[in-house]
Amino acid sequence: MQLKQSLLIAVAISIISIISWELYWRSQGYHPTLNDEKALWAITRSKVEDATKEDVIILGSSRAYFDIQVDEWEKLTGKQPLQLASTGSSPLPTFHDIVNNTSFNGTIIIGVTPGLFFSTTYPQAFPWQRPQSKVDFYENRTYAQRLNYRLSVPLQKNLVLMSADEEEWSDDIDLKSLLKGIQMGHRSADPIMPPFYNFGDVSLPRNIKMMERTVTDTAFANSIIKVWHFFGKGAPPPDKKSTMAFFMKDLKRFKEKNGTVVLVRCPSSGGVRMGENMGLPKADFWDDLVSQANVKTYHFEDLEQFKHLKCPEESHLSAKDAQYFTRELAKIMLNEGIVPNSKSN
Repeated sequence: MQLKQSLLIAVAISIISIISWELYWRSQGYHPTLNDEKALWAITRSKVEDATKEDVIILGSSRAYFDIQVDEWEKLTGKQPLQLASTGSSPLPTFHDIVNNTSFNGTIIIGVTPGLFFSTTYPQAFPWQRPQSKVDFYENRTYAQRLNYRLSVPLQKNLVLMSADEEEWSDDIDLKSLLKGIQMGHRSADPIMPPFYNFGDVSLPRNIKMMERTVTDTAFANSIIKVWHFFGKGAPPPDKKSTMAFFMKDLKRFKEKNGTVVLVRCPSSGGVRMGENMGLPKADFWDDLVSQANVKTYHFEDLEQFKHLKCPEESHLSAKDAQYFTRELAKIMLNEGIVPNSKSN
């Protein structure tokens, strides 16, 4: 009897503690959202194995992730795209994986963020290692890992306290992140990175939308802008020669498989765009890529409907503008016969 009472007391205390912790973080403005982790990416990657000529895959960095909305694309084309873009990443490792490890020969839309696309081919460099780690996870994941993630999704969608994103945002609330956020002094001569807060909500199927706070709260948006400027100032010189050679080799092979590649330059604005113009001028990087690749390309500054779009934090579109960008891009590609209209089938 005493053991049963102790067990009931322990369970009651645990439930009260969990509810209190959950309510506290909700009172601080947090809301449930999926973690953007390797397991979620791997689920989408697994669909490539059965994808057909009619399918579309989206690769790139966070701009292609934020700016091309899966649900809007499906409304226009009748087909849900496979979103495999990855934040802070070069698209080259993922493109290499699909070209060399699958039979897919449909359409691949590659978002070109110049600072990441032309960054490096060095395996240990951050823009390369991050997407490659997702590819490696997909190839090596166990059944236990797959089941564990499936079971975690309902909890992530309903509990704020499940926030433990791999991106290590400054506002993550898992124990590891909270402990890491304790400042114990800074002795290094290296500059301190500004706080980097999560500004996107992730949902199924793998899709991300900018949080409305980024649009309405100027101070919050400016905190993200400071991070982009920090990254821009500390970025090493682009390695155009190696990245172009690596990409062209895979592109040639994909064309031989009768696959279609479309290059898309998503919008940027403000100081970020100024920095890109100075460090990676369009004529030297984008135009040269277009010339060598010889594929269909779309640059936001070359299209009237996109050239005036502004990014709230200078690098990604708001949810509303991302929906507009997706619809217009899909219309253009449908009208030009680049992607099939599955709604008419």
